[in-house]
Order: sequence, then C-alpha cells, then structure tokens
Amino acid sequence: MVLATLPDRAESFTQFLTVILVFVFVLAATYFTTRFVGSYQKNRSAGRNFEVIETCKVTNGKYLQIVKIGEKYVVIGIGKDSITSICELSPEDIKDKRESEPADFSFRSFLDKARNSIKKGENNNEK
Repeated sequence: MVLATLPDRAESFTQFLTVILVFVFVLAATYFTTRFVGSYQKNRSAGRNFEVIETCKVTNGKYLQIVKIGEKYVVIGIGKDSITSICELSPEDIKDKRESEPADFSFRSFLDKARNSIKKGENNNEK
C-alpha cells in the first residue's frame, strides 16, 4: 500500500511545481507587457501639445478638466455627449500637485503621524 502512494505523491508534487512555474511565467509576462505598453503610451504622448493637468468628477458621466493646450490652460466640461470650453486660466492660477505633495513621503512618516494622533486622542480621553 505504501508503494502505491509514492507515485501519487510524486505526481502531485510535479503537478504543483508545474502550476507554480506557469504562474510565475504568467506573472512575468504580465509585468513586462504592462511595462512595454506603459512606455509605448508615454513615448507616444511625449512632445504633444495636449496634456490633462487635473480631472474632477462632478456627477456620473460629467467631469471638469484642466487641459494644457500649447501654452494655454483651459477648463473644459465633459458630458456624456458633449465637450464645452468653460474658461481659460493663466499659468499663475494653476497649482502643480507635485509641488504641494511632499517629495520624501514614506510609510514610516505616515505611521508616526498615525501613532501621534492616536496618543493625542488617548490623552484627551483621560482628561
């Protein structure tokens, strides 16, 4: 009886290894395909005159976008069936999101802030 189970175990182990190898192959193929498509899209849009700066959802299917067209900034409203130019903005009116966000954000700083706010909450409850 013991001899009959050894081939079954070996076969199960080889099937397991095969599934793991196929999984790793599919994962690697997905990773490299995504990187290729992303770099292709990035290179394709580089040097163009249109750039979406920011998008804000107003309701379902309706958005406001700040678009840089050449050197001008334009606010457009996008609906289900139409696009409407709302106004033109000066470059001074635009806040760059990259400037307002901290460049050296780390999970440790976020965790420290959360710990400090929890401690402050506990101290307020004790008073």
